[in-house]
Amino acid sequence: MLLLLLLASSFLLLPWAGAGRIIGGWEAKPHSRPYMAYLSIQSELGDFACGGFLIRPDAVLSAAHCVAGKKKVNITVILGAHNINKNEPTQQAFHVGHWIIHPKYSGYTSENDIMLLKLKPRAKLTKSVSYIPFASHKERAEPGTMCQVAGWGLTSMPGDVTSVLMEADLKVQHENICEDSFKNYYMRQSMICVGDENGKKSTFSGDSGGPLVCNGKAHGIVSYGPKYCIFPEVFTRVSYFERWMRAELRKFALQDRPDSPSSV
Repeated sequence: MLLLLLLASSFLLLPWAGAGRIIGGWEAKPHSRPYMAYLSIQSELGDFACGGFLIRPDAVLSAAHCVAGKKKVNITVILGAHNINKNEPTQQAFHVGHWIIHPKYSGYTSENDIMLLKLKPRAKLTKSVSYIPFASHKERAEPGTMCQVAGWGLTSMPGDVTSVLMEADLKVQHENICEDSFKNYYMRQSMICVGDENGKKSTFSGDSGGPLVCNGKAHGIVSYGPKYCIFPEVFTRVSYFERWMRAELRKFALQDRPDSPSSV
C-alpha cells in the first residue's frame, strides 16, 4: 500500500488513501446512508479503496488524492452496499471510464482535493441508492456543528478492518485548531476543520473521499489528517467548489446528448 506522506511542521500529514474504516464509530443501520459509494481502485501501484457519495444519478464526488499520481487506473464504483464483501441484491456496480480531478489539485499541500466521477449508465434510484444534496457556496457548517461521517475504512490505527459500513459523529472545530496543527497547509476558504477533541473518533485510511454530512447536506470530503494521532482532521469544503462542480456536471449532461461525439 502506497501512502503519500506530507511534511507539515513537526509531524506528517497523511491523506487517507488505501483500505480502511471509521475509528471509534459503530455499524451503520444497513442502507441508512443510500448516498454512500465504495470505490475499488486498481493501478500499477496496487489495489486501493476509497469512499465517495452520489450527488446526482450520473455523478459521484470523492477525493482527488484517491487516484492522482497513479497510472493505469481502473475504478469500480459500488452503490447500495452495506457489507462490501457480499454480493448484496441492493448493490449497483459501475466501471468508471471518465473522472475529473480539480485542475489545481496539489498532492504536496492537499489543496483542491476533490474529484468527480461520471457514472454511465446512470444509477437506478432505489431505497438503497439515492443522492445527497451538497452545500452551496452560501452555506457553511459553523464551529460546534455536529456532523456525521461514514465509511468502510480502518477501525483502528493498528489497522483493524471490517467489511460493513461504519459511522460516527464529528464536530466542526474552530479554524485556528487546524491552522495551529497544519500551519500553512490549512486553507480556511477551501477546507473544514473537524474532529473529536477527546481523540476517540475519527475517519481514517480508506475513508478518503467520503462525505461530512451536516444538517442533511454534504459539506465536506475526507481529505487528510496527522500521521500519529486522529485529531484534528481536514475535510475539503464542498461549498467552495460549487461553481466548478456545476460547470463539470453540465459537461456530463452534454456528453449524454445523442449528437455528442463522446456518446456511445
